[in-house]
Amino acid sequence: MSETGVQVGVFDSGVGGLSVLRAIRSLLPAQDLLYFGDQAHVPYGPRSLEEVRTFSEEITRFLLRRGAKLVVVACNTASAAALQHLRLTFPEIPFVGMEPAVKPAAETSRTHRVGVLATPATFQGALYASVVERFASGTTIFQDTLPGLVHEIEAGRLAGAETRRILETALRPMLAEQIDTVVLGCTHYPFVIPLIQEIVGPSVQVIDPAPAIARQTRRLLQPPGYLAQDQASGSLHFFTSGAARPFIKILPRLLGESGPVEAVRWDGLNLPD
Repeated sequence: MSETGVQVGVFDSGVGGLSVLRAIRSLLPAQDLLYFGDQAHVPYGPRSLEEVRTFSEEITRFLLRRGAKLVVVACNTASAAALQHLRLTFPEIPFVGMEPAVKPAAETSRTHRVGVLATPATFQGALYASVVERFASGTTIFQDTLPGLVHEIEAGRLAGAETRRILETALRPMLAEQIDTVVLGCTHYPFVIPLIQEIVGPSVQVIDPAPAIARQTRRLLQPPGYLAQDQASGSLHFFTSGAARPFIKILPRLLGESGPVEAVRWDGLNLPD
């Protein structure tokens, strides 16, 4: 455990949040990190906002019982559905949430034509609508939900034929509309950036929100003195509501390192103590 003994909890519907964990680990290598992948319920995108809110609250309680002092909602769908609810329910806990990076996309786009890739729940949420209204005036937004892509990424098929088909089906029409920027509105999607970049070409920028989330995590850890100060690598501990073996197998590929993985079973709506 790091010098401060403070753990950061990170959760997502599956392995997508590992893209955020990877960025946090790179920026804050001494911080102790807990990760919960709710693979029993992946994907969150097609689920109701109320259902995602219920899952998110229970996972947060689980992480807090294990010592987390800050929680990163490393899931755009869960952020859209539950972030405000979590902040009201746990007012003493700082939360970092995801929002589609529409603002930097609109500011840097030369053509003022931007593609956004996200889940249906993210597009339906008030957070996304607010971001577009506040920051994308004068920018034309093209949207796609990429049905099936989260499943392919969960299975580790980052460059398979089906993964390419899903991406090309979404991106080719956007390219025909002269987009010059792609916003990744789901934490699973950064794992297929190489394939996305191959499809859209070097003239189209692809915005990964994970580094900004890592910086915000650091900012929130500093005032209460939660930022790890020692030079040793912080601990990593993983939980999955699915099977441990597939999670263990994919960790090194997606994260570049591993750690203890514990399978946790839902009992109705509750996670064990």
